[in-house]
Amino acid sequence: MTENQPGRHAAKPTGKRQMSGASSVTSDSYEEKRASAPVVADKDAPGKGAAAFPGEVVQEMRKVVWPTRQQMLNYTLIVFGFLIVMTALVWGVDKGAAWVVEQILVR
Repeated sequence: MTENQPGRHAAKPTGKRQMSGASSVTSDSYEEKRASAPVVADKDAPGKGAAAFPGEVVQEMRKVVWPTRQQMLNYTLIVFGFLIVMTALVWGVDKGAAWVVEQILVR
Protein backbone atom coordinates (compact mmCIF):
# COMPACT_ATOMS: atom_id res chain seq x y z
CA MET A 1 0.00 0.00 0.00
CA THR A 2 1.13 3.52 -0.49
CA GLU A 3 1.73 5.94 2.33
CA ASN A 4 -0.73 8.49 0.92
CA GLN A 5 -3.73 6.34 1.86
CA PRO A 6 -4.67 7.23 5.43
CA GLY A 7 -6.19 4.52 7.60
CA ARG A 8 -4.71 1.68 5.54
CA HIS A 9 -1.84 -0.46 6.71
CA ALA A 10 0.60 -2.26 4.47
CA ALA A 11 0.38 -6.04 4.45
CA LYS A 12 2.90 -7.65 6.75
CA PRO A 13 4.54 -11.03 6.25
CA THR A 14 3.18 -13.78 8.47
CA GLY A 15 5.79 -16.56 8.34
CA LYS A 16 8.82 -16.78 10.63
CA ARG A 17 11.31 -16.58 7.77
CA GLN A 18 9.62 -13.59 6.20
CA MET A 19 9.40 -11.73 9.50
CA SER A 20 13.05 -12.32 10.42
CA GLY A 21 14.29 -11.62 6.91
CA ALA A 22 15.83 -15.08 6.56
CA SER A 23 15.38 -16.78 3.25
CA SER A 24 15.50 -20.48 2.53
CA VAL A 25 16.94 -19.79 -0.93
CA THR A 26 20.55 -18.80 -1.30
CA SER A 27 22.37 -18.13 -4.55
CA ASP A 28 24.29 -21.38 -4.14
CA SER A 29 21.21 -23.51 -3.59
CA TYR A 30 19.49 -21.71 -6.46
CA GLU A 31 22.37 -22.49 -8.82
CA GLU A 32 22.41 -26.13 -7.72
CA LYS A 33 18.72 -26.46 -8.49
CA ARG A 34 19.18 -24.78 -11.87
CA ALA A 35 22.03 -27.10 -12.90
CA SER A 36 21.00 -29.46 -15.67
CA ALA A 37 20.34 -33.06 -14.72
CA PRO A 38 22.63 -35.70 -16.21
CA VAL A 39 21.20 -37.43 -19.25
CA VAL A 40 20.56 -41.10 -18.56
CA ALA A 41 20.04 -43.51 -21.44
CA ASP A 42 16.63 -45.08 -20.89
CA LYS A 43 15.54 -48.14 -22.82
CA ASP A 44 11.95 -46.86 -22.72
CA ALA A 45 12.94 -43.46 -24.13
CA PRO A 46 10.82 -42.24 -27.02
CA GLY A 47 12.19 -42.24 -30.53
CA LYS A 48 13.12 -45.88 -30.97
CA GLY A 49 11.36 -45.97 -34.31
CA ALA A 50 8.44 -47.66 -35.91
CA ALA A 51 9.73 -51.19 -35.22
CA ALA A 52 9.26 -50.77 -31.45
CA PHE A 53 5.75 -49.33 -31.76
CA PRO A 54 3.74 -52.61 -31.94
CA GLY A 55 5.48 -53.99 -28.86
CA GLU A 56 4.79 -50.78 -26.93
CA VAL A 57 1.14 -50.92 -27.96
CA VAL A 58 0.86 -54.46 -26.61
CA GLN A 59 2.50 -53.41 -23.33
CA GLU A 60 0.09 -50.50 -22.91
CA MET A 61 -2.95 -52.60 -23.82
CA ARG A 62 -2.02 -55.05 -21.04
CA LYS A 63 -2.18 -52.16 -18.54
CA VAL A 64 -5.76 -51.22 -19.51
CA VAL A 65 -8.47 -52.08 -17.01
CA TRP A 66 -11.32 -53.17 -19.24
CA PRO A 67 -14.95 -52.73 -18.08
CA THR A 68 -17.03 -55.79 -17.31
CA ARG A 69 -19.93 -56.87 -19.52
CA GLN A 70 -22.42 -55.38 -17.03
CA GLN A 71 -20.55 -52.06 -16.88
CA MET A 72 -20.49 -51.84 -20.69
CA LEU A 73 -24.22 -52.55 -20.85
CA ASN A 74 -24.89 -49.84 -18.26
CA TYR A 75 -22.66 -47.29 -20.03
CA THR A 76 -24.28 -48.07 -23.39
CA LEU A 77 -27.79 -47.68 -22.00
CA ILE A 78 -26.84 -44.40 -20.34
CA VAL A 79 -25.45 -43.05 -23.62
CA PHE A 80 -28.54 -44.11 -25.59
CA GLY A 81 -30.81 -42.59 -22.94
CA PHE A 82 -28.86 -39.34 -23.07
CA LEU A 83 -29.08 -39.31 -26.88
CA ILE A 84 -32.85 -39.80 -26.76
CA VAL A 85 -33.27 -36.96 -24.25
CA MET A 86 -31.01 -34.59 -26.21
CA THR A 87 -32.69 -35.46 -29.51
CA ALA A 88 -36.11 -34.73 -27.98
CA LEU A 89 -34.79 -31.46 -26.56
CA VAL A 90 -33.36 -30.28 -29.89
CA TRP A 91 -36.52 -31.37 -31.72
CA GLY A 92 -38.67 -29.47 -29.22
CA VAL A 93 -36.56 -26.30 -29.47
CA ASP A 94 -36.64 -26.54 -33.28
CA LYS A 95 -40.43 -26.96 -33.39
CA GLY A 96 -40.90 -24.16 -30.86
CA ALA A 97 -38.65 -21.77 -32.78
CA ALA A 98 -40.41 -22.68 -36.04
CA TRP A 99 -43.78 -21.96 -34.41
CA VAL A 100 -42.56 -18.57 -33.11
CA VAL A 101 -41.16 -17.58 -36.52
CA GLU A 102 -44.36 -18.69 -38.21
CA GLN A 103 -46.46 -16.62 -35.79
CA ILE A 104 -44.31 -13.54 -36.45
CA LEU A 105 -44.33 -13.88 -40.25
CA VAL A 106 -48.02 -14.79 -40.63
CA ARG A 107 -49.28 -11.75 -38.70
